[in-house]
Formats: sequence, structure tokens, C-alpha cells
Amino acid sequence: MTLKDQLLVVPANAEAAFVPPQPEVPAKAKAKAEDTGPTLEEALARNEALTEKIEALDAVLAKPLSEILADREKAEEAALAWDRFGAMWMLSQRAMRRVALDLAAQLGVSEEEVVARAMANANAVLNGADEVDLGGTIAPAQMQHIARHRNFLRKQFR
Repeated sequence: MTLKDQLLVVPANAEAAFVPPQPEVPAKAKAKAEDTGPTLEEALARNEALTEKIEALDAVLAKPLSEILADREKAEEAALAWDRFGAMWMLSQRAMRRVALDLAAQLGVSEEEVVARAMANANAVLNGADEVDLGGTIAPAQMQHIARHRNFLRKQFR
């Protein structure tokens, strides 16, 4: 045994430099851990899923670049149309809220009462109790659209 074997040089920040020794894992345990893997059914399912992904990518890559870009342009146009529709809807909602609050103030009705009445009306529509088309200003397609999204909309009006 040499002097070098007996000396341990510790850096200034000994806690940061200390790395505890890792316990030795027996070779038999390592082999057992490596042997366990996906079952045959899991491997087949993963293979099938990957095959479907590759086929979908191959279908996209088989298209001419102009067709791929045209699909992207159509998607961007649709997204822009929905974005504009959302802006128009928000503008109309803001304007109608302002009108409702102005009229309520003239009648001496508080903003809280207006909001409570609006929520009650929204819940009546969502629960199917109010099928009124407001003098033809709400198209049947709009009511059907609301009905399709009823579960989502109920979460918004709780």
C-alpha cells in the first residue's frame, strides 16, 4: 500500500464533490431486468401503430409539393375565417352588453341583476326550456349548433 492509496484529496466544497458510491447490481439481476420487455401482444400493437403512422406519412410525402402547400393554404384560410368570426362575435357581444347595461341603468336595474338574468336565459336555452327564435333573429341552425355543444356550454355557465 502506497501513500497515494491512503490519502484522499478533498476539494474546497466537499459536499458538492461527494458522489456516493453506487451499489453493485449482480449480473443475474441485470440480465433479468433486460429480459423483461413488452409482451408479444404489446409489440404487435406497437408495430401496427407505427406501420399506420408510416403509411400516413408516405401518403403525405407521395403528394406533389404544390398539393401539400395548397392544403396548408386552405387550412390557413379556414383558421383566418374562424379568427375573424371570433372577433366579430366578441365585438357583437361587447356591443350588446353595453346596450343591455345602458338600458338597465335607465330603468334602474343593477349590472348584477342584468348578469343574473342573462345567466338564467342562457341556462334556459341550454336546458331546452327556451326554444324561442327571438322574432326570427336566431336561425334553427344556430339552435341546433347550440344543442350540439350543450355539454361544453353548460360548463361555461356554472
